[in-house]
Amino acid sequence: MKAASDVKAASNVKAALGAKPAGAEDESSAAQMVRQMFNSIAPRYDLLNHVLSANIDRVWWNRAARRFHGVLADPDAAVLDICCGTGDMTMALLKHRPNGARPILAADFARAMLVRGAGKFDGHGAVALEADALHLPLRNESLDLIVTAFGFRNLANYVAGLSEFHRVLKPGGQLGILDFSEPGGLVGRAYAVYFRRVLPAIGRMICGKDGPYNYLPASVGSFPDPPAMRALMQSVGFTESSWEPYTFGIAGLYTATKPIVVG
Repeated sequence: MKAASDVKAASNVKAALGAKPAGAEDESSAAQMVRQMFNSIAPRYDLLNHVLSANIDRVWWNRAARRFHGVLADPDAAVLDICCGTGDMTMALLKHRPNGARPILAADFARAMLVRGAGKFDGHGAVALEADALHLPLRNESLDLIVTAFGFRNLANYVAGLSEFHRVLKPGGQLGILDFSEPGGLVGRAYAVYFRRVLPAIGRMICGKDGPYNYLPASVGSFPDPPAMRALMQSVGFTESSWEPYTFGIAGLYTATKPIVVG
C-alpha cells in the first residue's frame, strides 16, 4: 500500500502540470501570455522583487548559488541559468566562477527581461541566450549544471521542462530549481494574507498593471508541493531529488541529479 504522502504527491502531479494564466486556452497560449506579461513588467521587475521580498530574494539567490559551488568552481563546467529574467541568479552564480572560466549561459524567452539581464552580466563571464526552456537549442548531454530561479513555475508544461533539462544534462549533471512554496502553520496563514492581498496591491501601484501580480499568488497556489515536485523530477529520470526550504518555507531549492548509467 502506498504511503499517504505518495498518494498526495501522485494526485498533485496530475493536477498541476503547468502554468495557466487566466484566459489561457492551451499550453501555447499560456506560454505566450507569460512571455508578454514578463516583457511588460521588465522595466520595474527588479524594483518590485526587492520591495515585495524586503530584499530577502538576494539571500535566496546567493544561498542557492553556494549549494553548487563545487560545480561552479570547475572552470570547464558548462552551466545554464534558464529563465534567467533580469540576471540576478546569474550574478550570484558568477561569484563562484574562477577567472577565465567557461561563460555561463543565461537564457530567457522574454526578450525585454533578457536585455536587462545582459546589461548586468555582459563582460562578467556570462552570455545571453534568447531561448525557450521547453525547446533548448543545446546538444544532448552538454551541460554540467542547470539552475533556474523563480522561473520554472511559469513553464506551460512542467514535465516537458524537466524532460528537456534531463536531455541536455550530462550523466552526473545537477539540477537546481529555486521557487516559491506555500508554508504551513501560523506563518503560512500570515504569509497567505500578504501574498494574496497586500502583494498584488503593491505590485499594481509600482507597476501600474493589475494582471502580473494577481497571477503570481495564483501560480504559486497551483504549483506542485514539494513531495509532488520531487515525484515529477523522479518521473522523468532524475535521482537524489531533495527540497531545502528557505525562510520558513516561503521559498525553497529543489535539487536532483541525472544518474550515471553503468554497463
